[in-house]
Amino acid sequence: MQPSPFERQTDKYDERLFSIDEQICEMLKKRKDISNNYSGFPPKEVIANWAEKYDLYEEYLSSLFGSVRLVDYFKPRVDPIGFRKHIPVLKSVEINDRFYSVMFIRQYENASVLRLNVDWDGTDELPMDIHSRRSVFELLLKGDYDCRADGRKGSIGTDAYKFIVSPPLPDDVSELELVFREYNDTFREKPTGLEVVLQLE
Repeated sequence: MQPSPFERQTDKYDERLFSIDEQICEMLKKRKDISNNYSGFPPKEVIANWAEKYDLYEEYLSSLFGSVRLVDYFKPRVDPIGFRKHIPVLKSVEINDRFYSVMFIRQYENASVLRLNVDWDGTDELPMDIHSRRSVFELLLKGDYDCRADGRKGSIGTDAYKFIVSPPLPDDVSELELVFREYNDTFREKPTGLEVVLQLE
């Protein structure tokens, strides 16, 4: 879902701020490049020191750095259009009593869509346990691909993570390596150490 556009009043903008605001944009770009989009959040004591040093409010700085972390949320979204075909994958691996699989890749004119399925013995699981799961995955591919997580569905003993890849993957996916890295948080700052690697043939 795309963020809703917000019209801001610009007729009272002080033009003396242009050079300063451009420097802010330059520094945001530099910060993004250095952090490789995994910028984290400054420690509370550091924010407190900066607030005192620069005569700013701590909550203001916290809000600012919180917004900086959301850069990926504002990235233009690719919605798959023009379905073309299914490419069978049928690859799986079992790690720590969990069965990870990708059954197929759905090809569109402008993107590819795939799901990582995770299955386990859910005999002792309760329905409310579904809502307490915290794991998220990111998909890593070699090459210049944007891999966007597009939600998770789950039930007792199973989860499915959907990914949209753009531009679309080639129809010949032989030698393609799918790497799924697991995290304990939405911002992908707390890796669990688990990587699921599926080598296609």
